Parts: sequence; structure tokens; C-alpha cells
Amino acid sequence: MSEVYATRRARLRERCHAAGTAAALISRPANVRYLAGAAPQGSVLLLGKHEDLLVCTGPPDDPPTEGRPDENLRAHVLSAPDGDPAVAAADLAAGQGADAVAVEEHHLTVTRYRAVASVAPRLRLSDLGGAVEQLRVVKDEEEISCLRIGAEIADQALGELLESILVGRTERHLALELERRLVDHGADGPAFPTSVATGPHAGRRRHRPTDRRVEEGDFLSVCLGATYRGYRCEIGRTFVIGTSPADWQIELYDLVFAAQRAGRESLTPGAAYRDVDRAARQVLDSAGYAEALPPLSGHGVGLEIDEDPQLAPAAMGKLDACVPVTVEPGVHLPGRGGVRIDDTLVVRPEADGGPELLTITTKELLAL
Repeated sequence: MSEVYATRRARLRERCHAAGTAAALISRPANVRYLAGAAPQGSVLLLGKHEDLLVCTGPPDDPPTEGRPDENLRAHVLSAPDGDPAVAAADLAAGQGADAVAVEEHHLTVTRYRAVASVAPRLRLSDLGGAVEQLRVVKDEEEISCLRIGAEIADQALGELLESILVGRTERHLALELERRLVDHGADGPAFPTSVATGPHAGRRRHRPTDRRVEEGDFLSVCLGATYRGYRCEIGRTFVIGTSPADWQIELYDLVFAAQRAGRESLTPGAAYRDVDRAARQVLDSAGYAEALPPLSGHGVGLEIDEDPQLAPAAMGKLDACVPVTVEPGVHLPGRGGVRIDDTLVVRPEADGGPELLTITTKELLAL
């Protein structure tokens, strides 16, 4: 992996040089992880004029539990454990003779930015913007392999839950059980707080589980994800509890399923983000559910659960191959419930079989 991290840093360095800066300070945790491997909490990366350094408050021997830093990257451990690695990195950059350093203004607080600026007054600060996030959009096959394993774990946990008795159990209890099963099957942990929504709560995006108990005839919508070696995937399914679904439930489910399928089928290299959103959205919009739709139909996943690209009506940009995204349309009807269907897929060209589906739990409307 050391060569992979070095190549990623070289690509970022090219961008910095093109923008007129010889050094960069990376502070956003997911970006540090992408460029330097797993590192102690709070670490920053200095892309230096003469040497790259991982600046941290403790030695890399301390956890992380999700891997280790790039072994070819020298760690600079602060002498004071309460020191700020970002401030120390700016001082090191000045010591290497840099006259300017690009920082992630979208991540630094105002207080921290001022501290970085004050430690080396002659150092000109510029904004790195989302340069690292842009590099992270297209994944290599090692990253996709981690996502694939995470998806297998999430499928396994969900499949086991569906084989258990659900009536009478609370949303909160089911969510906790799912998260335990994720870890039991090898996940680092849940990719995000697991959502279990029943009855009138079903279909809500990112519903926080309550003490409501599962009842016969309920819609049950579940959204969960696994983190594996830092990479996060997502799956969402909707079921009916204990009885044959009512006509209105079948009709709504079939509609959301058609929207999700339209979104999945539009995932081709070169497709505009907003066209993917439109493909899913217009199915539901034409059926009269425009007011019940979420703000986006999907998003990128990787080291964070919500990355670029955003599949939304006003999103700018086009898909590339090897970009993992979710497709997750849903409809929630206040007081009645609703349906969400959510998959993680990887954009692939038609010659390679089209979009690769990572989450494979059945999308049939099951009565549990």
C-alpha cells in the first residue's frame, strides 16, 4: 500500500504545484487516511517542500484499529500531547523553507486557522479546497474490494435479522442487534447510525429508531451499512410484517422499486449526476409524489458514507467508471409510512457488464 499512498500524494502535489504552492496541510481525517493510511486520531499530513510528514500527538503504535499508517511516511510526534498537529505542521513547513502552504479551509475552524497563520507569520496560506475529495471520487480496485466486503457483511447481518421473530420488538432493539451482527461478521463497526423504521415511521430518510414496537401489517424499512478497513457501504430495504401486504403497500412498493431500477440502470460512465437523479425522480414525480421525495436520489460512498458525487437535481458533473454510489429513492406518507430501497453500486462501462451491484439482499416485497 505504501506505493499507493505515495502515488496519491504525488497526484496532490502536482495540483499544488499547478496552483503555485509547494506545500499542503491536510487536516480532514478521511483525507489524511486516503493519503497516509490509518493514523492516530487527530493526525495531520504535511505535504512538505522536501519531505512529507505525518504529524500526530501520539506514536502510530497507539490504535488505530483499522490498519496502520504508510510505513514509508515519517511520523513527527509532538512533545506536548495537548499540542495542535496542524499548528506544528505549519511550523515544520516554514522550517523546510516553504513560503506558502495550502490548507483545507473547509475543515479548519476559524480559531485553528488563526493559530496556524500566527505560528509562521511569513507563511502565506491559500485554500486547498476540495482537491483531495476530488481525488477520492474514483476508487481503485483495492478500495472497491473493501466496499464489496463491507456490503457482504451488511447483507449477512440483514439476512439473519429477517430470519428472526420481529413482531413486538422495538426499532431501537432491532437497530442495536443489527449493529452487533455487523461487528460479529467482521466489520470495523456500523458505517452510520442504523435506521429501523416501522409503521408510520417507515420510509423516512435517516430515521432515528424509537421505542415503537413492530406490529402486524407494518411496513418495516431498514437502512444500515458496514465499515470495513475504513470504507463504508449502505443498504436499505422495506418489508411488510406478519401478513400479506395491502394493495396500497404493493402499489407504493412497486413504484419505488421502479424508480430505484431506473436510477440503477442510468449509472453509466459519462452520465450527468442530475440525469441519474432525474431518472429515479421522474418515476415518482409522475405518480404524484413530488412533495414526498427526498432532496437527492443517491450519493458517493468510500472513506465517508456521504461523499461526492451527489445525485441531486442541481448537481453538476458526470460519472466516471469505478465510482461507487448509492441509489436510494423513497417515499414517506405522513401517518401511513412508506418505502425506501437503497443499494450501493460501482459505475462500470457496458463492456464490463454495466453497474456492479454490491448489496444483493433481495428487493422482493417480503412478508416477514
